[in-house]
Amino acid sequence: MKSEYEQRLNELTTYLKKEKIDIAMITYPPNVFYYTGFNTDPHERFLALMIDTRSDQYFFFVPELDAEIAKNDSIIETIIPISDGQDPFDIVNQTINTNLAVFGMEKKAVTVFRLEGLESVITNATFYDIQPKINLQRMKKSEKEIEFAQEAVNIIERVMKEGIKKVEIGMTEVEFIAELEYLMRQFGADSPSFTTLVLSGKKSALPHGSPGERTFQKGDFLLIDMGVMKNGYCSDITRTFIIGEASEKQKEIYNTVLASNEAGINAIKAGKQMKEFDIAARNVIQEAGYGEYFHTRVGHGLGIELHEEPSVHMTNESMAESGLLFTIEPGIYIPGYGGVRIEDEVYINKEGQSEVLTSFPKQLQII
Repeated sequence: MKSEYEQRLNELTTYLKKEKIDIAMITYPPNVFYYTGFNTDPHERFLALMIDTRSDQYFFFVPELDAEIAKNDSIIETIIPISDGQDPFDIVNQTINTNLAVFGMEKKAVTVFRLEGLESVITNATFYDIQPKINLQRMKKSEKEIEFAQEAVNIIERVMKEGIKKVEIGMTEVEFIAELEYLMRQFGADSPSFTTLVLSGKKSALPHGSPGERTFQKGDFLLIDMGVMKNGYCSDITRTFIIGEASEKQKEIYNTVLASNEAGINAIKAGKQMKEFDIAARNVIQEAGYGEYFHTRVGHGLGIELHEEPSVHMTNESMAESGLLFTIEPGIYIPGYGGVRIEDEVYINKEGQSEVLTSFPKQLQII
């Protein structure tokens, strides 16, 4: 992977020079990981990769308590530890030449507090947003990144397979989550990639509802949305089951969502607008008469983070291309009745064709 991190840094540095950016600072931890190989949550502490295009130097400012790990994991040679008692902007001022014209940063990641600290040492520079470039780089996944993503998918699908065997009438949503998250660790996950979502009965109509003490009952929809982190990459899968027995209406809703999911996946190909995948899936639900109950986008990119570019929605006119990894997750959510979501991860390969990373069965299962 070292050469891959180096390639990413070289591409970004070439861009910075082209845009005449003297120094760029990267502080958002997922972006830091993407370029350095060092994955951490610094909490409130200062973490920053600085790229000086004038001298072709890289400076990596890290919390002192993380310095040894950063030396081992990062491809950056110049590590500058900062203790809790030091002012990070004093350290920056002592390390780099702050007499510059253009300073690059991720504007969405830099707080007002951090900006004021930078302005205290970088007094005359214009600030330039480098986040769009970073987004474009991260959006296109390498083969190694897809291997990591596939490993995370494989783990969560094992969890799903074994987890549904533990469903019992009278079990609460949070009790079931505890079983699932134990299996995640047992099967090798580093952590959940987000808060595990288990919603039953009428609560399954809430796309991002809160699991609680509701007990599973016969005839319930059971919506399970979960994922894990492995090697710094996320997985994300949703399957909906029915407990005990299914009504004809439940079967109709489920099969409509399944057809929508498959239509969205079948539409995927490089060279088409991203919105076409959403529209293909959405049309199936609308034609079945459930359009008013599908009010979310059909998917989102993922990788180092659960939600990345691209956003797969019906007004996104950007072109799909090789290297994109994203979800297709249509749903029908009927208030007071229940809901169904089926979510897969899809990758556009070098040939511009879609490859589905998720393989857990999608035909209706009554458990």
